[in-house]
Parts: sequence; C-alpha cells; structure tokens
Amino acid sequence: QVQLVESGGGLVQPGGSLRLSCAASGSIYSIYLMSWYRQAPGKERELVSGILSTGSTNYADSVKDRFTISRDNAKNTMYLQMNSLKPEDTAVYYCKMRVADPVLRDYWGQGTQVTVSS
Repeated sequence: QVQLVESGGGLVQPGGSLRLSCAASGSIYSIYLMSWYRQAPGKERELVSGILSTGSTNYADSVKDRFTISRDNAKNTMYLQMNSLKPEDTAVYYCKMRVADPVLRDYWGQGTQVTVSS
C-alpha cells in the first residue's frame, strides 16, 4: 500500500502565491507519473499539471506560465508552485501518483483546499 499526504493549501489574496506538496510513503518501487488535479465547486475534476520520471512536464493552458511542477525523487515528493493566483484557481487540489508497488497502480491524495479571495 502507498499513502499520499498533501500539504500547503490555504487562503491567499489574488496575485499571491502558494506551494503545494505531496509526499508518498509505503511500498514504492518507483513512481512513473506524478500529477496535480483540481476540482472547483460544481465542476468536474481537471488535470492541472503532470511530471514524468524523466522530468518532462505538461500544464493546463489556464495555469501555464503561472504554475510550476517539480519532483524530488529521493523523497518521493512532488511540488506545485502557484504564482499570480486568481479567484478562478479556487478549488480542492488533489495529487495523483502512478506507482509501481511493484504492480503499477494510481494513488490519490486526500485533497487540499486552495482559496483565492480578497
């Protein structure tokens, strides 16, 4: 079993910054893909950003040039640096990891609330 623990959410004013973290623990052979999703009230969960074990990244158009995803393989941890936050970024943010334990499976974090408001 693998557990994902998220941290770093909170309330921030428009234009501010937050840094989310997601740490994996348990029976981990390797982590192939790490991703951040978000779900706003009344909306479907959407992909925000992903990063492969190679370091290759992708971003939703709505967050390009504002958010930066990174990973520390030694710590099995992923980060999302969020700058120039907007009210429309308000959502619950979830991390997901595709982990070989040794079977390849997807695991989700519990979610962390990000609220952008003045």
